[in-house]
Amino acid sequence: MSDETRGMERLASAVDRRRIAVIGLHGVIGGAVRTSEMIRTLTAARRNQQVRAVVLEIDSPGGSASESEAIYMSVRRLAAEKPVVAWIRSTGASGAYFAACGASRILAFPSAIVGSIGVISVRPIAVEAMRRLGTGVEVTKTGPFKDLGAPWRESTPEDRAQEQSLVDAIFRRFTGAVAGARGFDDAELARVTTGEVWLGDQAVGVGLVDALCDDEEAAVREAQQLAGMPHHRVVRMGGRRTLLQRLGLPGAGMGPPGARWVAEIEGWLRAPRVRL
Repeated sequence: MSDETRGMERLASAVDRRRIAVIGLHGVIGGAVRTSEMIRTLTAARRNQQVRAVVLEIDSPGGSASESEAIYMSVRRLAAEKPVVAWIRSTGASGAYFAACGASRILAFPSAIVGSIGVISVRPIAVEAMRRLGTGVEVTKTGPFKDLGAPWRESTPEDRAQEQSLVDAIFRRFTGAVAGARGFDDAELARVTTGEVWLGDQAVGVGLVDALCDDEEAAVREAQQLAGMPHHRVVRMGGRRTLLQRLGLPGAGMGPPGARWVAEIEGWLRAPRVRL
């Protein structure tokens, strides 16, 4: 290639205003991931005419069921208008994988944690502790299930049946999104919805991931190819991560300790982690 040709290509790239947006989904959904802000960022990418494709970079163990589905729906709306590549950089489990199912294509780092397709409801039972403290709770309620999940009483068989029905209903919405995104039949879907996780290369084998991807540059090239762009310029959208966030310090950028801190810690404690 001559110097003149290279110069023309650099000039064409410089004046081309088309961009590939990189959006990060880092942390627990409902914790470090503020769902309203994430949806605003995805919507802005959808409406921005200069953004021709999006890379959704994921490192999250999931989180709130309803908030995960809200992000999934926003990603799906975006993918209906322009290519979206979901790249699971480290962890793409549970609700984070739910969100990835809205994308045009799912990639993963070879040793990323992928899967955990399932729903869990957990509640503490403090009846014995309260009894030892000599205290109790007086409840006035309008129906038998108004204090469903309350820690001050043991659950009844009816409580457990009601809670299981709620978990099953959410699970059907989650698995419906997985089946639609991955083209699974009933048997294939049952194989991957046991709650287990896979490494990225294993996830390709079971159909949860389209291909492996070693770095962000490769994910951007995939988005470029899907968008049919001759070259790519990247723009990062969403709030800028602080140095402490980039270093992975728990609670960094989340403000004063509160409910979101609890959600963040609880989410990562439940997530499978592989360390050397």
